[in-house]
Formats: sequence, C-alpha cells, structure tokens
Amino acid sequence: MIEQCLTGPEVSMFYLLDGFRAVYLGSAQDHKRIFDDDRGPNTGGMGAFAPSPLATPALERDVARRIVLPVLEGHQAIGEPYVGFLYVSLMLTPDGPKVIEFNVRFGDPEAQVVLPLIAGSFANLLQSAAAGALDGAAVKLNDAKSVGVVLASRGYPASSENGRIIEGLGAAAAIDGVTVFHAGTKALDERIVTAGGRVLTVVATKPSFDAAMDTAYRGVDEIHFDGMQFRRDIGQKALTKVQ
Repeated sequence: MIEQCLTGPEVSMFYLLDGFRAVYLGSAQDHKRIFDDDRGPNTGGMGAFAPSPLATPALERDVARRIVLPVLEGHQAIGEPYVGFLYVSLMLTPDGPKVIEFNVRFGDPEAQVVLPLIAGSFANLLQSAAAGALDGAAVKLNDAKSVGVVLASRGYPASSENGRIIEGLGAAAAIDGVTVFHAGTKALDERIVTAGGRVLTVVATKPSFDAAMDTAYRGVDEIHFDGMQFRRDIGQKALTKVQ
C-alpha cells in the first residue's frame, strides 16, 4: 500500500445533518500527546480549545462546499439520508484542507469545549435534525472561548489506576465559568473515585483564551487525586498561533 504523506496543522469541524441539510456547530483543536509540547505517546485526548483560530469563515465555506455537501448528497443518492453528527478531522495542507477521518459522533474532549459555545436549546436542535427540519439560522455560536483540561490517572495511556478518591470537585465547579465533566469516575461509599484513564475534564468558558486558560487551570488546582496527571499547556496554541 502506498500512502500520501500529508503535513500541516490539524483542526476539527463539527456539523449536524438532518438528511438534507448540514449546519455548522463550530470548531476545536485537541491535544493528543500525553505531555506538554506534544511529547510522549498519543492518547484519546488530553484537552482541547474552541473555537480554533484556524477555522476561518473562508475555511468553513470551503469545507462545507467540498467535503460536507458531497457526503450529504452521496447518502441521498443511495437512498440512505444521513441524520446525525459529522465530525470532520482535517489537516490543513499546502494544497488545502484534507480529511484525516470522519466520526459520526461529537467527540471527546472536543464536545466539552464546543457545547458551551452553542447558544439556545441544543435539545431543540437535535429534535429538528431528527425530524428532518434543521434551520441553519437557528444555530447561534457565541463569541466566548473555551479551554478544557483532561485529568488522567497515573500510568495513562498505557494503563490506569482505579479507586483513587477525588477531592475538590465542588470547589472547582464553584468557580465562575467552570464546568467539570466526568469520564472515568464512579460513586463509591458516598465518595467519587477514579474509574478509568481519562478521569475528568475541567472546562472554562470566558471572553478570551487567556482568561479561559487561567480559569481552567484554577479549576484544575482545586482537584486532587493520587496519581493525577495533566498537561499544563492546553490552549497555548491559540495564544501563540503556533499550530
């Protein structure tokens, strides 16, 4: 097998389809490597920020025309209109955007930073898509920025430790603009303990990336469990424009 080597920064763009129409739900960039500065082995994602500065209006139009619309029309042509999410993972090459992969789910941790930026009732959007009646004008994206930091167990991604008591969840969630999403956790004897590799994502939504980063890490500082590991540079690419 001969494969083309693609180079360039990566960005994820999200769409909701009702079988006949596609509406844009925003963009994000994630951080796959376990350690700061993109070092170490790949993971399921150690954090993300949204929207991506790479996702310009011109790129959005190009991706919709050359990538999303053909997917929509192709499914219509075979009599199987697609209803649901389309997660478009792109590499922005010198020859334009190239699809690395499609997912038919919202994705994690990307969904956790994109959802706070969608104004209005998300449930109503999903209902409209299911009914084949999506209205693109109904999707409003606010001007805020989101940064999400994943807290992982010791040993992740090769292994994980379970049963470690998690402290500080309430204090973190009490910070203005912070939401703590649970992933690898469970309740045990009235305590919350670790139950997986990626344990929590601390998301902050603020008017700027600087403020969102600062607030997210304030939330991280409130949470403790034995073996907790996380990256300290989530969102830095949005600040430095080094993609």
